[in-house]
Amino acid sequence: MATRGPRPTDVVLTETERAELEGWARRRTTAAGLAARSRIILAAAADGGSNTEVAQRLGLNRGTVRRWRDRFVEDRCDELLDEPRPGRPRTIDDDKIKDLITSTLETTPKNATHWSTRSMAEHLDISQSTVSRVWRAFGLAPHKQDSWKLSKEPLFTEKVRDVVGLYMNPPERALVLCVDEKTQIQALDRTQPIFPMLPTTPQRASHDYVRNGTSSLYAALDIASGKVIGSLHSRHRAQEFIAFLRKIDAQVPDDLDVHLVMDNASTHKTPAVKRWLLAHPRFVIHFTPTSSSWMNLVERWFAELTTKKLQHSTHTSERHPSMDRDLERQPQALRLGQDRRPDPRLHRTLLHQN
Repeated sequence: MATRGPRPTDVVLTETERAELEGWARRRTTAAGLAARSRIILAAAADGGSNTEVAQRLGLNRGTVRRWRDRFVEDRCDELLDEPRPGRPRTIDDDKIKDLITSTLETTPKNATHWSTRSMAEHLDISQSTVSRVWRAFGLAPHKQDSWKLSKEPLFTEKVRDVVGLYMNPPERALVLCVDEKTQIQALDRTQPIFPMLPTTPQRASHDYVRNGTSSLYAALDIASGKVIGSLHSRHRAQEFIAFLRKIDAQVPDDLDVHLVMDNASTHKTPAVKRWLLAHPRFVIHFTPTSSSWMNLVERWFAELTTKKLQHSTHTSERHPSMDRDLERQPQALRLGQDRRPDPRLHRTLLHQN
């Protein structure tokens, strides 16, 4: 007569435990081991069958079913989770990491301006992959260089508050326009036809080009709507700037004041420009501090223009017909912010700066 084994441990689940186990067993992102353990407990709780019956139903070993059944009863769902594994021991000690970081920050190689992973590995007699991992962990990138410049503007704080205040709380019955010009827009044409992009092959163009002249783009960005008033000119002088001011004057309704945010370019301060502004008192000028082009929002629009229209374009003449069409189209084809949601942090950041 066969000897009966020990009575299997009874599994009784709460509603919360059942929902958690069913989720683990059903989700595709669950680890395979955790999903199998969850199915064991759910099957054992369903009909209270023996370990052999549960093992046969799930296609598992009876010992596996017994082990996880007992462990679940002891510590519930937490016992089913995998314990963290120790992994491979470290191959580099703290002193070596300290030497690596110190050498990266405070020294340079004899034959270069900055370290590479290869030269640093040879210098410290460690592997190149180790150098790369440590640099990534500490955010070190010797091959990169950012640019910066401190403004020497005596009234820097006052001008920042003036411009930011204008952005955050514009006057009533007024239009705020960010004005600037993008000079030296080159009309370039390639010397040979451009090959279109194909699968696994990017678009290809000849490395040399033909210069067909340059243009200057004057732009005024409406901070409220994102629309742009623009004008292309072949030269960059006070005469062209005054012509652009006349265009703004003609397009803005007469009952609105016009507040212009612009930089300290020499063409903005000539006697002719000053006389024109005196003759049109509804125009109010707000100059950004020197070396602070980041405060003029039209610079962001120029970046959009460069990325979307200029980088991969070709022109057989000095004129830019596609740009002319964009500037004449309403609403603007390159309207700032049309394809991205506004950043909710912008309001808090500008308010804090103010």
